[in-house]
Amino acid sequence: MRILIAEDERDLNRIIKEYLEDEGYSVDACFDGEQAQDCLLCANYDALVLDIQMPKKNGIELVRSLRTKGDLTPVLFLTARDTVEDKISGLDSGADYYLTKPFSFDELNAVIRAISRKYDTNKSTVYTIDDLTVDIAAKTVKRGDKYISLSAKEFALLEYMVRNQEIVLTRDMIENNCWNYDYEGGTNVVDVYISYLRKKIDSGFEKKLIHTVWGTGWILRSEE
Repeated sequence: MRILIAEDERDLNRIIKEYLEDEGYSVDACFDGEQAQDCLLCANYDALVLDIQMPKKNGIELVRSLRTKGDLTPVLFLTARDTVEDKISGLDSGADYYLTKPFSFDELNAVIRAISRKYDTNKSTVYTIDDLTVDIAAKTVKRGDKYISLSAKEFALLEYMVRNQEIVLTRDMIENNCWNYDYEGGTNVVDVYISYLRKKIDSGFEKKLIHTVWGTGWILRSEE
């Protein structure tokens, strides 16, 4: 999942970004509403974590603008404004959840998973293809009766592929969803991680699930 954080408290912004990256998310971070708006024009996000009291354009104005345009990207307001009136205003603007500071990082992670499922056709956190089972919430991967250990980035790539199984994913699509703006591209990093996944997911199994579509990209598919 790729997440955008818009929070003008720079230390808190950094801490949230580092925490979510450790949880396996691809994260972009900015410090005001206009920067967030620019990011949204350049990339697709699975969830937005927004402060309300931001410079240049506040969170409520930003969300109202998104919803007016038909953008249904899940939004979590993370804010110090904690009155009932503030919460009503935030939710009425189109946000999916309202979390007040100080907050629990475990709760933040749980809310992100919950609101992202809201617009997912698969309401479960468990995805399966053939004998492969990926539990997004528990961060576990199982092939047959064998549990497979993945790094955070490997899991992020597999999650993206299993959410889009049977769809050919290009290098640009994978980079856009699994790496943030700090990634400069132009290297074979996607190929490297596809190779890592193949060794862990397909090695030792007769039926292969990760396939190369030459000249286009890769696909997670069960082939008879």
